[in-house]
Amino acid sequence: KMAADTSVDILQKVLENEILQSAKVVEEHLDAELQKLDQMDEDELERLKQRRLEALKKSQQQKQEWLSKGHGEYREIPSERDFFQEVKESKNVVCHFYRDTTFRCQILDKHLTVLAKKHIETKFLKLNAEKSPFLCERLRIKVIPTLALIKDGKTQDYVVGFTDLGNTDDFTTETLEWRLGCADVINYSGNLMDPPFQSQKKYGTSFTKLDKKTIRGKIYDSDSDDD
Repeated sequence: KMAADTSVDILQKVLENEILQSAKVVEEHLDAELQKLDQMDEDELERLKQRRLEALKKSQQQKQEWLSKGHGEYREIPSERDFFQEVKESKNVVCHFYRDTTFRCQILDKHLTVLAKKHIETKFLKLNAEKSPFLCERLRIKVIPTLALIKDGKTQDYVVGFTDLGNTDDFTTETLEWRLGCADVINYSGNLMDPPFQSQKKYGTSFTKLDKKTIRGKIYDSDSDDD
């Protein structure tokens, strides 16, 4: 019993020592930073303050510019013509080609609404595929839903159906966020090598190819094979 008590004591002391060491490192770092600030003259401090203010102002202006271009909310655009205008004025665009009768489009709507608010650096749009035959033909969109991921006016990537999202209707917003991060169409802060699939089997690395489920230009629903 006494030996057990002794080892507990030793462990406690080791732990306390570790904590003290960590605190000491943090304290030394803070001291060094404060000393640096103390040694700065008025002019240097003023310049530092100005730089911080400039950076803050710049990021605020950028945010305002994005908002003025319709970023920050998930919007439906009425026509193909609007699509070209919207894409021209924003660096990063995610456009959901949807159809009213396709249940999976409503699932995507829910997640895209959340992501549009979170990632105001990117424009999030939706367009009715049935009202945009020219675009669907040009972008080779055959399966609904499809997300077209556009950078600098060029379509870089597609999310076709839910294959890339763990092949389930119950994927999380984080999973879609990760997939958009893979295409570099949003500023993604997570680890791209670690897809956040919830209780999923080991994930394969191959993304959906565009030629899935296409028959002579007919548009298919990804959630039904008998359309």
